[in-house]
Amino acid sequence: MVNVFENLKLLKLDMKDKGWVIDSFYFRYKQQNYIVLVKLFEKEEKVPEYALLKLEFLKENDFSDMLAVYANSVKLFTDTKTLREYFGIEYSSNLGDVLFQFSQTLARFIPIEVSEKKNEDQKEAMCFSLSQSDSENPRKKYCFSVRRNPLKGNGELGKRSPFNDNKTRLYRPSLYERLGSDTNLSFRYSMNPDDEETDEGIIAKWTKNKIE
Repeated sequence: MVNVFENLKLLKLDMKDKGWVIDSFYFRYKQQNYIVLVKLFEKEEKVPEYALLKLEFLKENDFSDMLAVYANSVKLFTDTKTLREYFGIEYSSNLGDVLFQFSQTLARFIPIEVSEKKNEDQKEAMCFSLSQSDSENPRKKYCFSVRRNPLKGNGELGKRSPFNDNKTRLYRPSLYERLGSDTNLSFRYSMNPDDEETDEGIIAKWTKNKIE
């Protein structure tokens, strides 16, 4: 078998090394732009044997039109009919060749490392996916404070979720740079843009609360 999606192996390693549970890249096929989310598996997630990552294809102009598939370096874990219908691949006598050409086209877009420079559409798509994993309203993207997580039952310090972590790296990179090393802190978000605080305001409130 041809490892047409070899880049996925390298991308997964880079994501894990840098603490990302999600990444995204652009893919264009048949005059349609897609944002592709690349996701590490969640705890307790049931995944197919030999799957490497989960990919979510979202049409750039309609995020609700989405296809989620598992993937490894060799293939996408889905059936031919699903691929044909979602990507508008017409049936032909040489369908196997057409699907392989599709895979080669997709492979050319897959990065080998995480890029932290995302545009607003990518951030929105990633935030929506992260919020589903974290059971939080995706419209909550305005950071207004931090809080310390309570102790666990075994006495260990509670840590922020990887989803809260990655969301903050996307939306508030400078704040994350200053407070992110304390994994016991979670970042709090609001739907109201008027609630958003500056880095200095959030840190000042946090420092004051610690003193009190």
